[in-house]
Amino acid sequence: MPVFKTVTLGCKVNQYETEYLRQGLLRAGFHEAIADEPADLCVVNTCTVTLESDYKSRKVIRALSRENPRTEIIVMGCYASRAPQELARLPRVIHVMTDKSRLRQLVAQLGRSDAPDGISSFDRLHRAYVKVQDGCTMDCAYCIVPKVRPTLVSRPADQVVEEVRRLVDAGHREVVLTGVHLGFYGVDLPHSGSDRTDLAALVRRIVSIEGEFRVRLSSLEAAEVEPELLSLMASHPDRICPHFHLPLQSGSDAVLARMRRRLTVSQFLARCGEIRRHLDEPAITTDVIVGFPGEGEPDFEASCRVVREAGFSRVHVFRFSARGGTEAATLPDQVPPPIKRRRAGSLVAIGRRLRLQYAGKLVGKRLQVVGESLAGDRRRISGTADRYVTVQFPAGAEMMDRIVRVVADRLLDDGVLAGRVEMPRNEPYRTPL
Repeated sequence: MPVFKTVTLGCKVNQYETEYLRQGLLRAGFHEAIADEPADLCVVNTCTVTLESDYKSRKVIRALSRENPRTEIIVMGCYASRAPQELARLPRVIHVMTDKSRLRQLVAQLGRSDAPDGISSFDRLHRAYVKVQDGCTMDCAYCIVPKVRPTLVSRPADQVVEEVRRLVDAGHREVVLTGVHLGFYGVDLPHSGSDRTDLAALVRRIVSIEGEFRVRLSSLEAAEVEPELLSLMASHPDRICPHFHLPLQSGSDAVLARMRRRLTVSQFLARCGEIRRHLDEPAITTDVIVGFPGEGEPDFEASCRVVREAGFSRVHVFRFSARGGTEAATLPDQVPPPIKRRRAGSLVAIGRRLRLQYAGKLVGKRLQVVGESLAGDRRRISGTADRYVTVQFPAGAEMMDRIVRVVADRLLDDGVLAGRVEMPRNEPYRTPL
């Protein structure tokens, strides 16, 4: 029985695609390596967003070739699409898959059988990622992704709904819908008459599935948070997590213009306000890049001001890294590394304060939590709330991987502590036992 290993770098889409390949190999009779067991086949799913991502991918491939001296290595992912010849020269690499649309064919070829239409579980994760879309055409000045995933492809809604149903049946209590550009879901699908094929229509179908689970949306562009989606979320508060991840990238309109972003600062803030008018204390998280070429101190100060004004519940800060093949790598006025480090540190501190402020607003509120691990003296469970904060609550191991409703009691350094657990008899959407 052939033995295999997989390694994934990068985003949720990559994690989903690796899981799809993993399940295809298991179905075909492969055995997954346990601990340091040597593998006959290694698959590395790469990322190429930054130079550091490329370095990590090469490091992983070299380590696998040393640790598995008889292995054959297949490389896939965005780095494989961008520089296949570079990766093909690495030790023990026998194939570089440059086109992710051929993943199904690769699984069928390796397993010498028909490939599955999707996944039925998600290994080693309490939540399950479901890839519903691929490709991006936005062409932001700093991003290589549109060059390595340029084709928009949306999965048929029937296939997605059936996959979510399988994952719920397998015990996953949170399903995260993800894509390279999630808000573009459906733009490439045929539709007729009044039949909608957009993200809101897909989510509407998913929330009707029976079972104990909730849905979370992965990253969206603020411009794509449509009224129909907000209304749907407001009408299904126990089913759809009130959480949006909206990349801001900069609080300076001048920098946003150089980045070729779609919205101005005022438009972005207006969309955040619209979200808050529809939902009760939603979590709005974001990404911000510091040190983009030409970013001066006034631009950075504007980013700090806008981040505070938006009241994000979490801020992911990235120092600009020149990515070869993008326009931003060739722009003048590159910001020196020490300045980028200082600005990143300042913004991280602001983000930390905002995270605590947001968690403080949740004290006294009812939260929906999926139990993920034992905490403290093992008399408490730690999990992630619908509003994307860590919650600890009194319970035993029997409440792991269950949706539990709690009331936040007080702040902790990394989230909130719940002092009361609610277990309603008639839990919405729950399949009768």
